[in-house]
Amino acid sequence: MIRILFSVVFLFFFGSLSYGEGEAVSNIPKAEQTRIADLIFKNECNRKFACLVSWNDGEDFPSLGIGHFIWFPQGSKAPFQESFPDLMRWYQQQGIAVPESLSNLLQPNQSSPWQNKAEFLKDENKLQVEQLRTFLAETKGVQASFIMQRLADALPKMLDVGKNDAEKQKIKQQFERVAASPNGWYALIDYVNFKGEGIKETERYQGKGWGLAQVLLQMHGEAVGDKAIQSFIGSATYVLERRVKLSPAERSEQRWLKGWKKRLHTYSES
Repeated sequence: MIRILFSVVFLFFFGSLSYGEGEAVSNIPKAEQTRIADLIFKNECNRKFACLVSWNDGEDFPSLGIGHFIWFPQGSKAPFQESFPDLMRWYQQQGIAVPESLSNLLQPNQSSPWQNKAEFLKDENKLQVEQLRTFLAETKGVQASFIMQRLADALPKMLDVGKNDAEKQKIKQQFERVAASPNGWYALIDYVNFKGEGIKETERYQGKGWGLAQVLLQMHGEAVGDKAIQSFIGSATYVLERRVKLSPAERSEQRWLKGWKKRLHTYSES
């Protein structure tokens, strides 16, 4: 019964996304919804069950779910946009109850129970972590709808990144250009989950951001279709290369760039 409810929430929600004043973000076909959710899971976790609760090398927080939603330990000063507590609030808003066995762990405003990777590794294979992985595996549709909602909310926020009317118009036009292209919704949805909207001031190196807003501002051209997708990939590549170049040396971000570029090129695959 609970899996049926998850499916109903997932399928109903995708048809109701909007941005601005009632403008439809998409009427993505159901098959495409499922495909995008699966691709995000593949990009983040290679569809591996263990990856649904993990702690990546070089990071100061665990990552959970199909979108690798990050969860800060108490007192964390990480500059990135925390997303796992927002996901838990989304579950709550959708009326999705967490299993009683996880109720002490999954409170909407609760910090990560692990302060560092060493603590996490001690618990990695314990029963509660396995139960958490199972819960996330069984609710992939709810997580996908959360990612869709993030995109639905993104455009009005990104317009504020524009320094003038011309930049605001460019963000909107390039967003709509990509959305109107094959694989465009996948590119937009995946990138905003992958690198954010580009609106958070702390998500900057030397004043330069790397989110979706920055990618749209770097794009050129007006044609939809493959040219739009290639422009998006080229712009995102430039923005991520700039991020690595400007990043603090101690973060060693160069090690991630090859994988990031590989991910971008999935946007042009059929």
